Amino acid sequence: MDQVKIGSFIKELRKEKGLTQEQLAEQFQVSRRTISRWETGSNLPDLDLLIEMADYYDVDLREILDGERKSEKMDKELEETVLKVADYSNEEKQKLTRRMHWLFIGGFIAAVIYMILVFSDRADNFLGGLCLGITFGMMIVGVIMTSKYAARLRAFKMRLLHRK
Repeated sequence: MDQVKIGSFIKELRKEKGLTQEQLAEQFQVSRRTISRWETGSNLPDLDLLIEMADYYDVDLREILDGERKSEKMDKELEETVLKVADYSNEEKQKLTRRMHWLFIGGFIAAVIYMILVFSDRADNFLGGLCLGITFGMMIVGVIMTSKYAARLRAFKMRLLHRK
């Protein structure tokens, strides 16, 4: 797969519609810099975005992935299979995010317990240290993991709701 060729094709499609990078970024709820990275070939859109782009530009998904126009239309079964793969991928991301939210909640509960121990002057024991460790550990892990995936999940949900 030639990312530069795909990026050039994405840029060509955008220009055919007479759109700026900012307008396209707004359409797909990404940043203008993300569009620029796609068009230079340094990054590629996620699969669900590629499918949405194919619908938006009224081109075949294979055309985008090949970086050139084809004469035949995409087989409906192939498109359904690709959509199923995208759904599966997003379900896995949702499961991970739910797990991380539970860990984050656990860290928050440990923080509340630690604060109660601090205000009652009993935070100098094993339970206080354990609660403090859990609090910081879970919050750090929660922030790192959810910051990467939560934004993508929210954007995907918005695209799905907007499409239907």
